[in-house]
Amino acid sequence: MRLLIQRVKNAYVEIDNQRIAEIGAGLLIFLGIETLDSSEDVEWLVAKVSKIRIFDDDQGVMNRAVSEVFAQILVVSQFTLHASTKKGNRPSYIKAARPETAIPLYELFVKQIEIESGCVVKTGVFGAMMNVGLVNDGPVTIIIDSKAKE
Repeated sequence: MRLLIQRVKNAYVEIDNQRIAEIGAGLLIFLGIETLDSSEDVEWLVAKVSKIRIFDDDQGVMNRAVSEVFAQILVVSQFTLHASTKKGNRPSYIKAARPETAIPLYELFVKQIEIESGCVVKTGVFGAMMNVGLVNDGPVTIIIDSKAKE
């Protein structure tokens, strides 16, 4: 399971020119699920994301977690995070989980991050063609992979 986290001043998701989710200051999380992922990956990532200190404290140092600053979270599914570009010029998405595997893990992640962080969590629509808008704060952009555990 792979996440791309962006600290944002605001973010939103639109489908067919209709805004379906919007947050103020917080985290925009793009979530990519691969075939070998399980609930253990969800648990590890939720713990990591809910405690990662990427929000400024009173001295301007990134020393606070999302729950400490009462931020919001927007989670968007993104299978392209598992693109393989080893061969040729067309990315392969063979490692990305099929919906029957990915949807339950996506829903579990959303539920668990809401519980663990205590934040308002909004989502895109799994598998939909979405337009995502954001104002990146910093910019702060971090990739976390449950298989690498760096």
